[in-house]
Amino acid sequence: MLRELYPDLRFEIVAMSTTGDKILDTALSKIGEKSLFTKELENALERNEVDLVVHSLKDLPTSLPPGFTIGAVCKRENPLDAVVFHPKNCGKTLSLLPEKSVIGTSSLRRAAQLKKKFPQLEFRDIRGNLNTRLKKLDEKEDFSAIILAAAGLKRMGWENRIGQLLSPEDCLYAVGQGALAVEVRAKDQEILNMVSALHDADTVLCCIAERAFMKRLEGGCSVPVAVNATLKDGQLYLTGAVYSLDGSDSLKETMQTSVNYPQQNEDGPNDDVQHVGITAKNVPGQAQEAAESLGVELASLLLSKGAKHILSVARQLNDAR
Repeated sequence: MLRELYPDLRFEIVAMSTTGDKILDTALSKIGEKSLFTKELENALERNEVDLVVHSLKDLPTSLPPGFTIGAVCKRENPLDAVVFHPKNCGKTLSLLPEKSVIGTSSLRRAAQLKKKFPQLEFRDIRGNLNTRLKKLDEKEDFSAIILAAAGLKRMGWENRIGQLLSPEDCLYAVGQGALAVEVRAKDQEILNMVSALHDADTVLCCIAERAFMKRLEGGCSVPVAVNATLKDGQLYLTGAVYSLDGSDSLKETMQTSVNYPQQNEDGPNDDVQHVGITAKNVPGQAQEAAESLGVELASLLLSKGAKHILSVARQLNDAR
C-alpha cells in the first residue's frame, strides 16, 4: 500500500520472529506476557533498525511503551471467527457435529462463548501458526474442527477452508481482530505523516472504542473479553461482554454514541494526541474522543454489574490450570 502511495520511495521488508511465534506448546493465556508478539519488533524500532512495524492490532496492548504510537490502522478485514473443519466433517456446522466432538482453540474468549452455545462439544487448546494448526487438524484425528480468525485465513489465501463463519450472536470477536496496525516512533514526524495515509477512519473509531473498553476492564488474553463494533449513519454501536471460563457466567451490554463530527484543521500542541495508543490526525478528534468515551462507559457499566468479579475468578482459574 505504501509503495502505491509513494512510488519514489524504496521500502525494505525485514522479517522477524517474536516470543509468541516461538512458544508453540503453551496456550497464550498461560504465558502471561503482554507483549508476546511485539517486544522484539519494538526493540528494533527503538534501535532505528526499522522505521515502522506491522502488527495484528489484537496483539498490541492497550498501553504502548513510551515513545511508540500506532500511526495507522488499516481498513479492517472481516473481524469474525471462522470454523475450519476436519476433511471428514466437510459441509457440516458446529451444531451438526456428533456429541463430544473436540474443537481446537487456544482462545479463552472463543472457548467461553462456544461452550455455552454448544455444550455438547468439547474444547481443547491448540497452538502454532496457521500452517501448523491446519496441519494438526488435517493429518490427525484429534480435532473435528478448529476456530481461527477469518481475517488471517483470508490474508493467507485460505479462505476456501472456512466452513462456517460465526456471527456475533454465536461468538463476539477479540478487540482489534481483523485490523492491521502500523507502529512507529511517536516523535518521528516524517514517518508518522507518511503512514497516516493508511488510516481507515471507520476502522480507527471502532478500534478506539474496543481498545478503550478493554483498557478500562484491564483485560487481556488471560481473560475472556469480547466485542462487536459497527458504524452506521454517524452512530457508533459497541457491544461488549465478559465471560467466566466455562461461559456459564457472563455480562453483555450494548451502547452507542454519535461520531458524526467534521474534521477540524487545528495545528497545535494537541495535534498528535493519542487515543489508547492510536495517533490519527486525519480522523476528527471529537469523533475519536467520543469513541474512546463509549468504550470506557460501556466497560464501567459492566463493572458496575459485577464484571470485575467474573474476570478475577477467570484469571485465577486460568492461572491454576
